[in-house]
Amino acid sequence: MKTLNQTLKQHLHQGTVIPAHPLALDANRQLDEAMQRQLTRYYISSGAGGVAVGVHSTQFEIRDPQHMLFEKVLSLAAEEVEKAQLDRPFVKVAGICGPTLQAISEAETALKYGYDMGLLSMGGLQAWTEAEILNRVKEVASIIPVFGFYLQPSVGGRIFSYGFWEQFAEIENVEAIKCASFNRYQTLDVMRAVAQSSRRDQIAMYTGNDDNIVADLLTKYRFEVGGKVFEKEFVGGLLGHWAVWTEKAVELLEEIKSCKATGTGEDWARLLTKGIAVTDVNAVMFDPANHFHGCIPGMHEFLRRQGLLKGIWCLNPQEVMSPGQSEEIDRVYRDYPQLHDNAFVQQFLSQSIQ
Repeated sequence: MKTLNQTLKQHLHQGTVIPAHPLALDANRQLDEAMQRQLTRYYISSGAGGVAVGVHSTQFEIRDPQHMLFEKVLSLAAEEVEKAQLDRPFVKVAGICGPTLQAISEAETALKYGYDMGLLSMGGLQAWTEAEILNRVKEVASIIPVFGFYLQPSVGGRIFSYGFWEQFAEIENVEAIKCASFNRYQTLDVMRAVAQSSRRDQIAMYTGNDDNIVADLLTKYRFEVGGKVFEKEFVGGLLGHWAVWTEKAVELLEEIKSCKATGTGEDWARLLTKGIAVTDVNAVMFDPANHFHGCIPGMHEFLRRQGLLKGIWCLNPQEVMSPGQSEEIDRVYRDYPQLHDNAFVQQFLSQSIQ
């Protein structure tokens, strides 16, 4: 069983930015290896503390027999991280999904390429009982440290009971949980379960609620039970949103950490207001108005405008931006210039060409 070393554990618990890595394709919907590698280098250069590959943003279709790109994209990102020869911690997270045998195979592939953790999706298992899913988690955790993942139903996830998360938190080698339920009630279930578990201090909580990033990171969850106080908070984010404008995401997380440590009331109010701007951008990027149909191509369009992708192509030709989404991207670029990292990207790209 692979376990996390102490340096990476501390890194996770201090809180960091982990972008959910997109997939770079050419006009023929074939992998654009050069652009894929460049994206990884962009995340490293932005100051991100890790990267998640083979996840929803990388497109689940990479596993389909006609594409067979899962292993390839894991290898490319791992190679770029190794080439960077970083003198700081950087966590490599591999997306893992499917029934137990598939999940085990993907965990073993992740280990083959030196990944530190597996982000274990519960998507596509609607017919399974919670007990069956917990057994699957234990099987994967016996191979690789698990980054739990509460995926919202609108993109293939399902709702779990509070009791499920109580048991989930007690599983050995679960080192972190990404809560991407996009729902305050379900987020509360996870936080309360972890806060009251015997492993509360061993599990780092990461927001995946792209619709509520700043408020999630500013909030301390406190529960008084039987005269005892239990607390837990989100320390960082593993987010598709943070795959775009990443240098500013790193800056934002540092702002939030500073505010929580020594901030005044004005600092808190300013960040909460900034959080509304971030959510407005996310509404445009993820396309909830159209049931998230334009989510992945929307992310691609932001990156294309910056020169980090050549186009917005997805493996599924039906995945395209929704009507009006491009105009909305124009709007948030215009309205929130403080949130984009265009200047940084231009410098990064100019250095890449040299």
